[in-house]
Amino acid sequence: MREDATTFRIELGARDASPEGLTAAARFAEEYGYDGVQAAETKHDPLIGCAVAGAATERVRLSTAIAVAFARSPMSLAQAANDVQLATRGRFALGLGSQVQAHIEKRFSMPWSAPAPRMREFIAAIRAIWRSWETGERLAFRGEHYTHTLMTPFFDPGPNPFGSPDIWLAAVGPAMTKLAGEAADGFVAHAFTTRDYLSDVSLPRLAAGAESAGRERPDVVLQPFVIAAADEASRAVQERHVREQIAFYGSTPSYRAVMEHHGWEEAADRLHAASRRGEWAQMGAEVTDDMLDAFSVAGRPEDIRNRLEERFGGLATTVCVNAPATEEELAAIA
Repeated sequence: MREDATTFRIELGARDASPEGLTAAARFAEEYGYDGVQAAETKHDPLIGCAVAGAATERVRLSTAIAVAFARSPMSLAQAANDVQLATRGRFALGLGSQVQAHIEKRFSMPWSAPAPRMREFIAAIRAIWRSWETGERLAFRGEHYTHTLMTPFFDPGPNPFGSPDIWLAAVGPAMTKLAGEAADGFVAHAFTTRDYLSDVSLPRLAAGAESAGRERPDVVLQPFVIAAADEASRAVQERHVREQIAFYGSTPSYRAVMEHHGWEEAADRLHAASRRGEWAQMGAEVTDDMLDAFSVAGRPEDIRNRLEERFGGLATTVCVNAPATEEELAAIA
């Protein structure tokens, strides 16, 4: 074990969630000692990539962080996740997120309603489907949004020899964070968070949800911005990239609560106004050094583990490294 071992798992955020890209990331993670790889649903379906990457590796966990739940039905996602669990031989975590109304309705052409109540049913429906396959009990899930009451032997894959995957839930607002505590195996915090916001706001809400359901608090999965630079030139490039990301999220009303928690309301107003004018290239300049330090963990690659432990030790179960760094810099982190 490394002398600077952390109290949480260290995983790698895949930049390319295509089957080829995710397989390369998983092999890299396995070679250099990362515990897993996380894939977001942006340009590719991460479930397909996780299946292919899992079949090509032996040790690392593969997870979707996140797959868009409301773009699919519980049955279709239950079946796909069950197959990924088979392909990875039990090394899969199904991370779910709601996305926002415009994308669900205009990009996916799917219905939208109150996201937290709908997500509660979505998770319960998936678990009911998996339980039906596992035990042979009659499928009889009836809810306001989803109904699953038909499962014949022809469509029943039977018990998964590796068990069912964990279900993670990405959450930002109070209702979804509480729901993660009530119903999920893991809570995925948005990259646009700080240690103070996490400890003061998100984790108490998560704990309240778990307590209301009479269960232990779920795992906490963090995806902080990381700047892992071997030299000043690399640091400058990575800082610019991270400032741009912080500015993008800081301009969005959905994440304003994080800015308000730190007293950065005026900066949020300026960023939002700049985004309305389309001034994306200039917005990074609004991110102060204090903001950069609050939202990101920076240092030489070999120091990043200690920096992450100093900031998130005792709070996180898994930390996913999302760094615009070179392969050499990423290898040195693990």
